[in-house]
Amino acid sequence: RHYFGSPKLQLSDFRDYTGSQELTELINPNNSKLSNVRLSPDGRHIHVILRKPQVGLVTFDKYERPPLAQNQEKQDLWLTRTVPIVDVLYLDHHNSKDTAVVAVVYENGKAEFWKFREFKSGWHLLQTSDLCNSPRARVVSVCVCSNLIIWCEERPPSESSPALSSARNKLRYCVCRRDFDVEDGAVSLRGVKIALHNNPKFTVTSSGEYVHLLPDLKVKPLLSISKFFLTWSPHLDSFTVSTTCKNIPLKKLSAKESDFKKLVTDCLGYLSALEPPEIYNFSPTACGGLLLLLSTGWLCLLQKDGMLRKVYKLADNCLVQHDTHTSLCIYQDIVALLIGQNLYLIDLNCGRELEKIVLKREGSLYANQAERRTPHLLSETGLFVVVNRETDSRDCHSKMKPSALLVEAVFEEACKYYQQRSLSSAQLTVDILKKGGRFQAPISLASILRNYLNTGWRQKGAELSQNGGGGYVAGQDKLMGSLEAELKALVSLEELKGSLVRGGVKEVEAVCESLVEKEVLRLLSSSELDKEALLYLNSIFSIFPCQAWRAAQAALQLHYNGEGCLSSRAPPDVLKDDRIQQQGSAGLGLSLNNVPLYKRALCILSSLNPDRDQHQDLEVELLLVSGRPNAILQALRILMGRQQWERVTQVAQKFCKQSPLLNKEIFTILLCEVAHHRDLDPYLDLLWTLCPEDFTVITILSLVLKNLPSPNSHSSQLTIGLLKPLLRKVLQRETKPSQRYVDILQSPSFPPAAPPRQPTVQASTVTDPTTDSALCNNIAPTLLAESPEQRRTKPVS
Repeated sequence: RHYFGSPKLQLSDFRDYTGSQELTELINPNNSKLSNVRLSPDGRHIHVILRKPQVGLVTFDKYERPPLAQNQEKQDLWLTRTVPIVDVLYLDHHNSKDTAVVAVVYENGKAEFWKFREFKSGWHLLQTSDLCNSPRARVVSVCVCSNLIIWCEERPPSESSPALSSARNKLRYCVCRRDFDVEDGAVSLRGVKIALHNNPKFTVTSSGEYVHLLPDLKVKPLLSISKFFLTWSPHLDSFTVSTTCKNIPLKKLSAKESDFKKLVTDCLGYLSALEPPEIYNFSPTACGGLLLLLSTGWLCLLQKDGMLRKVYKLADNCLVQHDTHTSLCIYQDIVALLIGQNLYLIDLNCGRELEKIVLKREGSLYANQAERRTPHLLSETGLFVVVNRETDSRDCHSKMKPSALLVEAVFEEACKYYQQRSLSSAQLTVDILKKGGRFQAPISLASILRNYLNTGWRQKGAELSQNGGGGYVAGQDKLMGSLEAELKALVSLEELKGSLVRGGVKEVEAVCESLVEKEVLRLLSSSELDKEALLYLNSIFSIFPCQAWRAAQAALQLHYNGEGCLSSRAPPDVLKDDRIQQQGSAGLGLSLNNVPLYKRALCILSSLNPDRDQHQDLEVELLLVSGRPNAILQALRILMGRQQWERVTQVAQKFCKQSPLLNKEIFTILLCEVAHHRDLDPYLDLLWTLCPEDFTVITILSLVLKNLPSPNSHSSQLTIGLLKPLLRKVLQRETKPSQRYVDILQSPSFPPAAPPRQPTVQASTVTDPTTDSALCNNIAPTLLAESPEQRRTKPVS
């Protein structure tokens, strides 16, 4: 199924921009790279940064109204400079449609602030400021995050300092920030604050309230410091260290430590053994995340919590190289990826390729703040938009009759109204709107309702028909047929409002009782009880508890069965949906089946709470409060997956007292974790106290040997020294401890003297004490596989 067509809809051929001919020449690949082109958030301004041989900035603007006077000249933003321009930043594009403030940042730390005023015909320089404190600093990257200007600058060593080594020479950069306020006619800059120093060259890019510090993409990473990147939250004052070969962050820590070397020292040894994929391109998601295109062909999403999720894998024959032109951008739940002239449209939620489009020439993807769901493309011939085949009806509208046009126009307005206000990522279509009974387009509906209530509208329609307006009347008839159920419901609602206003206390109570009964019956009889319906049902029970309870009793035909329980005589079609039995019962406070209460709570929690971290915190609490062994073990595994080891030990210490069987299960899980990694080492003394009474040395060693990581893994190996306290405790607990195991723990430097030989009766039962002594000093798998009882009864052959 094809969701999109080719980018056939051209928004602009640049002729509606000032200097369109120069713009076309500059965007030509022979003159300037597309990576040097910037578009304003509303698409009205196109900036081309000139690199070589000429250095400067050229801006092309689209005016929405002509100049006030014929001889009024437009003030263009054309800059010719000797110092290279780093980037162009928009500072307050949300404030006004007719004004825009941009900062042009230069390598030498200078910043020019320009303001665009359409009614004053163009760009006007507000001020020139120094971003950096040091006149010798060189800005290498810059971005805007909220009301902060953030940049990475190079600070060359002073002439008096000794020459640095090549490794230290790469750590001569720092990341700085300055708060700013845009006021009328000026930009107010506050003092410079250093967020990070002694760091390598970073490319800074902002996404929502987060700033990502990426390694320099123009050079191949050679050192360990180039194998990871940082995510900085200025508002939460924290750093997250991540790498492209791990789906979880390496570490999270406070941003109060601003020395880069101290931040990452404990990660360098681990990173030296890794070969993470290179980052070929990236694009912010505007909500804290970051899209990454890796050298392996994987398109990944770095979430704001530091989790790296793989989204889509390019085919092996489509893998990109350093010199391949790439562009990527996210449009709500769709990712657009451009490799050369191949445009891929990918579902962000499931990673499915929706469509592959072959373009005539290369381009650059960009986001338009007015149409965030639609992929936009800039190429040397103009601006294009990728249209949706299901919703784009421009081609077929010209062939539709006036009656059909009227119906479609009304429903399309409703679609736009709902889509703008919807929290769901699902695309709303006219068919869904017609079938779903959710038509509430306020402007059109008010007009239609007036005509519906007007008893003379059919007579007016007949007159129009006689005068040649039959197409319009046919359209009205068809529209009224489509909306008849909605219109009747609205009229009934208005009558209900009137009866509530005019009626007395008893009449209002009767109306409420009847209305609640109808709504509860409608919701419980629905074939699908979705999240919105469930919230609505719960609100009814909170506002009208008595009436809603009686309505539920009537709808479900509940009665006491004489055994202290409720049973239902409701027909199967009312109780057949599992979601009604589980989620609905939580809203009603009833138990309609044998599903445990905590499982029903978890079911509702997963459907209502989109925040994964908060959802897991509540899930753990629900599982622990239930007190059920399986639920406790599930909570323990969630905490271990989140590496909350202190909380893990607290839960283990509390619930190991609940039952010997649960104690055994918990200790077994934790012992396996100890064999895998060293994160639980600070808590080993506490864990050893939880060892079950029936655990033997053989049980412990068998579990450890079965769960040791492979020799090729990078985790630290478990040593016998870490297990000694536990083994000693278990041996002391045995009634007749074997001398063999005591010798193991004491580890003598020479074998003990052999005891005198005893007279033997049968050669088959002779025990060689010399062999036995030798075994005591040899920690071998065969020795560790025997229990003390086996040792006392097993003959040595």
